Amino acid sequence: MERNIALKLMYNGTAYHGWQVQKNAVTVAETLEKALSTVVCHPVKCTGAGRTDAGVHAEVYIANFRTTSTIPRDRIPLAVNTRLPDDIVVVKATQVPDSFNAIGSCQRKEYTYRIYNSRLGNPFYVNRAWFYPKKLDEAVMARAAEQFVGTHDFRAVRSVGTETKTTVRTVYYFDISRSGDLIECKVCANGFLYNMVRAMVGTIVYASDGKLSPEDIPHILSSGNRTLAGPTVPPGGLYMTRLWYEEDVM
Repeated sequence: MERNIALKLMYNGTAYHGWQVQKNAVTVAETLEKALSTVVCHPVKCTGAGRTDAGVHAEVYIANFRTTSTIPRDRIPLAVNTRLPDDIVVVKATQVPDSFNAIGSCQRKEYTYRIYNSRLGNPFYVNRAWFYPKKLDEAVMARAAEQFVGTHDFRAVRSVGTETKTTVRTVYYFDISRSGDLIECKVCANGFLYNMVRAMVGTIVYASDGKLSPEDIPHILSSGNRTLAGPTVPPGGLYMTRLWYEEDVM
């Protein structure tokens, strides 16, 4: 009998070209599928919660796969982890209804973008946070971030890449906090466009730098013009940090 298994995992994305399987690049999905197939003794196809880009990390990630194997689900994490590199770890396996799909069943997602804001770099944040030596004003960044909250057309903050039916999304919160030299930008939405979080962060950094005003952001969004918004910041500072599902897969 076939089971639908949801895996909760975490990964450091530095060595990977994102989640999604690609022809000539090492990806998280391909690495996970290879390890899983040796555990369940048949080829495996994983569906992931989202297409994280090359170099992006996940503190929390959900993927599901189908298997005819009878291996007890609580044995799966340990069995798979012994066959995975150290930068991907499966922390939980749950049997889910047949209709469950890691991306389709996901109600909202939270990403956290980390900026290391200090005159001098820090070797422990290389590929883990964006090193930005110019002093940032997190109060201005927070004022700019507020402008993104709500239901808008987010075309102005996406890179041309994957085509989607609509570029309208709902952002539930975009919170900025600082602890010492580390600034965290937490954004939650019902879905994200390609590079949307990284372009939103680039825009609020531009606001702190005085290159645009927080009050310009509604106009930038309504224009749909990518060149009016800030740059797409580097991938190493971005983490998937929270996912919402009806099913108890967390």
